[in-house]
Amino acid sequence: MYTALQKIRKDKESEPTEFEENVAQALFDLENTNQELKSDLKDLFINSALQIDISGSKKAVVIHVPYRLRKSFRKIHPRLVRELEKKFSGKEVVLVATRRIVRPPKKGSAVQRPRSRTLTAVHEAILEDVVYPAEIVGKRIRYRLDGSKITKVFLDPKAKNDTENKLETFSGVYKKLSGKDVVFEFPLVEA
Repeated sequence: MYTALQKIRKDKESEPTEFEENVAQALFDLENTNQELKSDLKDLFINSALQIDISGSKKAVVIHVPYRLRKSFRKIHPRLVRELEKKFSGKEVVLVATRRIVRPPKKGSAVQRPRSRTLTAVHEAILEDVVYPAEIVGKRIRYRLDGSKITKVFLDPKAKNDTENKLETFSGVYKKLSGKDVVFEFPLVEA
């Protein structure tokens, strides 16, 4: 029997939460009802999903997809996000690949950890996942007098129409996932 539970695969055989089951059911329904997404969604599944409060009454749904399937999800990203946002009315959907951070090797150890498993590399990759399909064209780190730092991320002006209303969601989701303050902007284009 093919059910919605096959759309979610958790690590270490842990049980999915009720919200994760709802997201899996939404993906299952999309596969069965939407003809243009049916073939693309057939072999795809998610690892986990969580709901994040942004500001006021805004909420975001963060869906973690397996790292190996991220290219397949990116192919259908705009259509999939649009359909899922219809299903979860009033909530914005963000797809993020599941990545692992490995701690630095001990002194004297001959084992090298891959560069892609460092904290910095994983946070950079999460930032790119959060803003997809927009591209990051620049970054500035601003250190305040009290020692705190805030990162300004400049997005490609070509994607302004699609992502302008989601900038607050992007910064809220990234703050929740990495703990870093980020402000998203579009660079001023001089005519």
